[in-house]
Amino acid sequence: MRSTQRVSDDDPYLWLEEVSGEDALAWVAERNAETAGALVADPAFAPLKERVREVMDAADRIPYTVRRGAHLYNFWRDAEHLRGVWRRTTLEQYRKDAPEWEVLLDVDALAEAEGEKWVWDGARVRRPEYDRALVRLSRDGGDAVVVREFDLGTRRFVEDGFRVAEAKTRVGWIDADTVFVGTDTGPGSLTDSGYPRQVRRWRRGTPVEEAELVFEAEQGDVSAWGYRDSTPGYERDFVGRALDFFRSETHLLRPDSTLVRIDVPDDAVAYAHRRHLIVTLKSAWLGQPTGSLLAFDFDAFLAGDRTPEVLFTPDERTALAGHAWTRHHLILETMHDVSTRIEVLTHAPDGGWTREPLVGVPELSAVSVVDTDPDVSDEYFLDVSGFLQPSTLYRGSIGADTELLKQAPDRFSAAGLSVEQYFATSPDGTSVPYFVIGPDHATTGPGPTLLYGYGGFEVSLTPYYGSVTGRAWLERGGTYVIANIRGGGEYGPDWHQAALGADRPRAFEDFAAVAEDLVARGITTPAMLGASGGSNGGLLMGAMLTRHPGLFGAIVAQVPLLDMTRFHKLLAGASWIAEYGDPDDEADLPHLRDISPYHRLVADAAYPPVLLMTSTRDDRVHPGHARKTAARLRELGHPVLFHENTGGGHAGAGDNEQAAHNSALVHTFLWQRLATG
Repeated sequence: MRSTQRVSDDDPYLWLEEVSGEDALAWVAERNAETAGALVADPAFAPLKERVREVMDAADRIPYTVRRGAHLYNFWRDAEHLRGVWRRTTLEQYRKDAPEWEVLLDVDALAEAEGEKWVWDGARVRRPEYDRALVRLSRDGGDAVVVREFDLGTRRFVEDGFRVAEAKTRVGWIDADTVFVGTDTGPGSLTDSGYPRQVRRWRRGTPVEEAELVFEAEQGDVSAWGYRDSTPGYERDFVGRALDFFRSETHLLRPDSTLVRIDVPDDAVAYAHRRHLIVTLKSAWLGQPTGSLLAFDFDAFLAGDRTPEVLFTPDERTALAGHAWTRHHLILETMHDVSTRIEVLTHAPDGGWTREPLVGVPELSAVSVVDTDPDVSDEYFLDVSGFLQPSTLYRGSIGADTELLKQAPDRFSAAGLSVEQYFATSPDGTSVPYFVIGPDHATTGPGPTLLYGYGGFEVSLTPYYGSVTGRAWLERGGTYVIANIRGGGEYGPDWHQAALGADRPRAFEDFAAVAEDLVARGITTPAMLGASGGSNGGLLMGAMLTRHPGLFGAIVAQVPLLDMTRFHKLLAGASWIAEYGDPDDEADLPHLRDISPYHRLVADAAYPPVLLMTSTRDDRVHPGHARKTAARLRELGHPVLFHENTGGGHAGAGDNEQAAHNSALVHTFLWQRLATG
C-alpha cells in the first residue's frame, strides 16, 4: 500500500547522496536508460538535437571578446573544438568577417594529451604587461579547478610556475612574482561552504602552504578573498570576507600589512575606482534609499567624510542593472519594467556629475556593455538584442560615432511571432511582469506554452535572443514565457528581499499568478502549459509541482534544489543560508520544511509528469536533490523521468554535445506532453 505520509527526518534515500556510490550510480544508470527509452527513442529527438547542436556550433556566431592591451581575447567552441580554444586577435583583424586568430591554448588537445576531461574556467591575465596568465581548468565541469601559470608569448604552461591543485581556488596577480591565493592548504583553510577561508601572499618558487597569511575569515563565513587594484597611479591591495551570500566586509591592506575597514553597510557592494569609492546600496544608508549607487572621494572617506555623490536613485519601476567604466566616463545601465536604458556619466573637474542618455536603445531589448578599457581609453563594446532580434555588436568611444562590428544571423524563423509584456497580479496585490514570445493567440487560440522562472539571489531575467529556444520550441508552434517574479533583481534589492527566507512563498505565488494569467488571456490551458527552471529555479519547479500541480501539464527541474532541510550539509549549500534560512535554527526549520518540495510529496495528489535533470559532477547543487526526489516520486507512483549527466558540473553540460543532448531531452519531453494537451 502506498504511503500517504511525508518524508520524515529518517530519510530512506540518503544513500542516493553518495555521489559516486556504487548503488547510487547503478540506480542512476537504470533511470537514465528509462529516460532514453522514453525520449531519445522519440523520432523527433535526433533531428531536434542536430538542429540545436547546429546553432551551438555555428561558425557565424559573434565571437565576444575581452580587450587586454593590443589584443582582443575570446574563448570559442564549435564542431571542431568540442572543449574549445582560447585565442586572441587584433581590432583590425576583428573587424573582418573572418579574422585571423592566434590560438593560445587548445583545450581539446590538452585533454587528449593528459587524459583528462578538461573544461575551460577562464584565466587571470597579468596587468598591465599581459604576458602571463593564471589559467583555470575544471575536471568535467565542476566548480573546483586546477590553476596553472601560462606564458602568452611562448603559448606554453610555465614549467616551474604557479600551480595549484584541484580546489575551489581564488587567485590573482600582485606582481610578476607574487599572487594572492586562497585554496585548500589543509585543515582550517576552507569554510564550512567549501570555499577559501584564508588569503595568502604567495611568492614564486615557494610552497603555497608556506605562503604568508595576510587575512583569515571565520569558519562559518562563506569565503575570503584578496586582490590588487593595479590601476596605474592607484595601486592598492584589498582583502575581505563574505559573511554570507549577501553580506561582506572589505579592508584596505596597507603595505605594512595593517587593515583599514571600508566602513560601509555589510550588505552594500563597495570597490575603489581611481579616486572614487563606489557603493551600491542593498539597504538605506546616509539618507539614500535601497538600490542607490553612490560615489565618495576614497581618501576623504577613509578620513571620515561620508558625503556621497548620488549617481543613481531608483524609483518604483526602475532599478540599477549594472555599470561599467571607461577611462573618463561611467556607463550606467538601468531597467524600467525590465527594459534597458543606458546613460553616460562624466565627473566634472570642479565636482559633480553630468549625464547624457545613450540614444537608439530599442524597447523590450537587452542592451549590455560587453567590454571597456578603463585604464586606457573611452572605448566600449555594446551588444543589442531582443527576443526576436539576433545580437548586433557595436564598438564606440564616448563622444564619438559607433561602428557596427558584428551581426548575428537569424537562427530560427520568427514569422508570425511577436513579443508582448503583460502584468499578473499576485495574491497580495503585487504586479508581476512577464514576457510572452509567440504567435497571435487571438488568431491561433491556446497553444503549447513553456513558462520559465528563477526568482532568487537578485538575478534578473532580461530579454535575450534564444537560438535554442527558438529552434526547439518557437519554430514548432510553441509559446515561450519568462516570469519576472520576486526574489529576482528586476526592481532592485527590495524585489529580491520580498522573497527571502520565510517569505520565499511570495516567489511561488508570483509564478502561479503568471500561469493563471496566461490561461485567463487564452494563451494556453493548464494541460498545454509547461514550466521549467534550474538550480534555485529548480526549487521553484518543485514548489509548482507540490503546491500548484493543477496549473501545469508538465514540469522540468534542472540541477534543482529540492531538500530544504539538508541543503546546507551538501556541497556549497551552507553559502545559501542567507537566501533561504538555516535548517539547524529552530526558528527557520518550520518554514524550510514547508517550502521543501521533497518533504511535501504525497501519494494522493495529481502531479503532472516531471523530468528531473542533474549532473554527477555538479559540486555546487548536490545531485542528491534530484535523485532523492525522483526516487520518492517513483515510490509514490507518480510519473517521473530522471536524467543525470555524468559530467558538466552545475551547468549540466561541459561541451556543446552534452548541452544539445540535454536541450533535446527537455524539449522532447515537453512537446510530447503539451502539444497534444
